[in-house]
Amino acid sequence: MAATGQGAAAMESISRVPPSVLQLRMEAHPGDDPGQGEAGGNAAPAPRRSTNNNDSGVETAEEATEPAEPDIHELCKDMFEKMAVFLQGELTATCEDYKLLENMNKLTSLKYMEMKDISINISRNLQDLNQKYASLQPYLDQINQIEEQVTALEQAAYKLDTYSKKLEAKFKKLEKR
Repeated sequence: MAATGQGAAAMESISRVPPSVLQLRMEAHPGDDPGQGEAGGNAAPAPRRSTNNNDSGVETAEEATEPAEPDIHELCKDMFEKMAVFLQGELTATCEDYKLLENMNKLTSLKYMEMKDISINISRNLQDLNQKYASLQPYLDQINQIEEQVTALEQAAYKLDTYSKKLEAKFKKLEKR
C-alpha cells in the first residue's frame, strides 16, 4: 500500500537521514577498557606504534571508525515516532476501508430486506388472485357451457333456415304447377 498524507511525509523525512547516522557500531578494540561504556566508544583510537624493532617510528594503520553522533538517540526516537505515525495512518486507512465495507453490507442487507418484503407482497397478491380465480371458476364454467349451447343453437338455426328455404322453394315449385 502506498503511504499518503502524514504517513508519506514521515517516511520521506526518515529516508533523508544518512545511513551513517543510523548505524551504531560499538566495537571493542584491543586495549580499550570495557568499563568505559559509551564515552570510551566516542573517542577516536590513537594510532599505535609497531612493536617490531625493525620499524623504528613507523605507525601501523587501523580501521577508522566514525564515532556515534551524540544525538543518535534523538534520531532513533524521531524515526520510531515517524514509523508509528506511518503505521497508524496505514491502520486507520484499513479501518476506514472496513467501515466502508460494513456500511455497504448494511445497505445491501436493507435492500435485500426490501426486496424480500416486495416478493412476499407479490406472493400474497398472487395467492389472493388464485383464490379469486378459483371462486370464479364455476361461473366461468357456466359461461363456457352457455357459449357451447349458443353455438349449438346457432348451428340449429342455420340448419332450420336452410331447411325452410328448401321448403319454400318446393312450395313455390308446387304452386307454379
